[in-house]
Amino acid sequence: MANTVKIEGKDYELDTLSDNARAQIVNLNVTDQEIARLQAQLAIAQTARASYANALKLELDKAEPRQ
Repeated sequence: MANTVKIEGKDYELDTLSDNARAQIVNLNVTDQEIARLQAQLAIAQTARASYANALKLELDKAEPRQ
């Protein structure tokens, strides 16, 4: 069975595609992986930011506000 890829609902056999089409599929896979990596980094940064904001709130709760 040949390797296939589904694009916009249509199945294509990889060995029948042009070199350029196969290269673009590789490029799409690489960029999808990079997007996933960046989304994971963003989630880490957002979690850290929330933690810092909570830590600041705890410290501010201890402080007297300036009148």
